[in-house]
Amino acid sequence: MMGFVRFLAVILLLSACAPRATLVIVPSAVGVGTPYTIFVGSTRQRDPTKKALRYTERGPLGFLSYDVSVPPNREPGEVRTARRKGPDVTRDFVATAAKRYAGPQAFRGAILAALKARPQARGNAIVYVHGYNNTIGDSVFRLAQLTHDLKIDDLPISYTWPSAENPLAYAYDRDSALFARDGFEHFLTEVAQSGVRKITIVGHSMGSLVVMETLRQMAIRGDRQVLPKLNGVVLMSPDLDVDLFRTQAKRIGNLPQPFLIFTSSRDKALRLSARLTGLPTRLGNLGDVEEVADLDVTVIDVSEFGSGGLDHFAAAENPALLKILGQITAVDAAFGTDNAGRTGLLPGTILTVRNATSIILSPVTALAGN
Repeated sequence: MMGFVRFLAVILLLSACAPRATLVIVPSAVGVGTPYTIFVGSTRQRDPTKKALRYTERGPLGFLSYDVSVPPNREPGEVRTARRKGPDVTRDFVATAAKRYAGPQAFRGAILAALKARPQARGNAIVYVHGYNNTIGDSVFRLAQLTHDLKIDDLPISYTWPSAENPLAYAYDRDSALFARDGFEHFLTEVAQSGVRKITIVGHSMGSLVVMETLRQMAIRGDRQVLPKLNGVVLMSPDLDVDLFRTQAKRIGNLPQPFLIFTSSRDKALRLSARLTGLPTRLGNLGDVEEVADLDVTVIDVSEFGSGGLDHFAAAENPALLKILGQITAVDAAFGTDNAGRTGLLPGTILTVRNATSIILSPVTALAGN
């Protein structure tokens, strides 16, 4: 018991030490870094009891956008934000402008205009859903980093749900993730109606719960606006019970393809989450692909790539892994039905177990292929 208490203390200490990003607006940063406009759907409201700007309360869906500057002096995977002394716009992620839209029609119009101004997107959008203990800034800056480091052409869009922004508030965040389902469904519908041709959804950690629950309820409802436009789903370090995921996937039916699950046995956050639930694993640190072998999914094991700290987001933070993933120019081309094609794009061991595919990425194999 004492070992578990010490383990819990270490995890909470690491979580508490990780600075939460705030969306500092610095107009003078224009022209310093690489600019990205991140469109946002939010079911957060400001907590009126706090002096600091904390958007931790649950509320109706709102529509926003932030112009973000990705600083020039940084390593791939690094997301440094402003310290108390003020931002260093050559090293810190900052927003240069913010906009709140009056309603969904104005938001749809802004997305359509952005797609026309971004021909390399080919009408496609990527929608990112953050995980537990995240601020709006964490969500927006992380998506800007992924878009930049992975050279994503799709229009970047974020859905941010009301996290408590507190490592001790796991239960509040889990309830908030369930609260956020209807808002996410509404948001996806607005995105689909904005002129977007294809949508790729990326969920991280507890955000995967929001994604799977929303897709499940849309499938039950018989949605004909969003589901036909899905170009794939990516779950990164999903904080999901494996049995729950299986029931969600079965109810959805034909899973969007490709359907990728990034896992890691290094993930300390998921190790704690599993122990708190009394079960050996979560979906994001799944050790045996047999548990999902009857589902049409691709499990990508990135255990060989550490990111430091909790090792909870290696696919976004490890420079070597980012280099590999950044070489994939098209998700559907990289993860099609041809295993031979996958080998050249993702260096590692590839196994097919019934309907599932398991890819174990290896830094040694990756270096040998360069």
